[in-house]
Amino acid sequence: MKLIVYTDGGARGNPGHAAIGVVIKDTSAGSGQVKKYSEYIGDATNNVAEYKALILGLKKAKQVVGKDLARKTEIDVRSDSELMIRQLSGRYKLKDENIQKLFIEVWNLKTEFKSVSFKHIPREENSVADGLVNEELDSRKRMF
Repeated sequence: MKLIVYTDGGARGNPGHAAIGVVIKDTSAGSGQVKKYSEYIGDATNNVAEYKALILGLKKAKQVVGKDLARKTEIDVRSDSELMIRQLSGRYKLKDENIQKLFIEVWNLKTEFKSVSFKHIPREENSVADGLVNEELDSRKRMF
């Protein structure tokens, strides 16, 4: 089984009001099934929001396939956060203590799947996850 997980996080103000968006596509056997998730996470930086989106994406991917199938599932994570992808690929160091904790959480979640790969994509290719972030922030804006 193979899933593509698109993630995005954003903060208005950086730090500021932040939200995350996740799109999960099931590519196995031509399924094409798509699940979408978004969440307001409160005040955070863009980088924290990006990691929290990835964490939500991996948790939701496990729910989508179920605990038993997770170990047989390949996850292809796609994000427009170059910093996060390069940190997860070992090309950039982790200096921020908050990011280090989130990195460890991602690393632990990774072990629950057959494989997890990380790919940086242009923002245009991540428009659905980005749209979820903005919808979440716009809906909160009306509340404040």
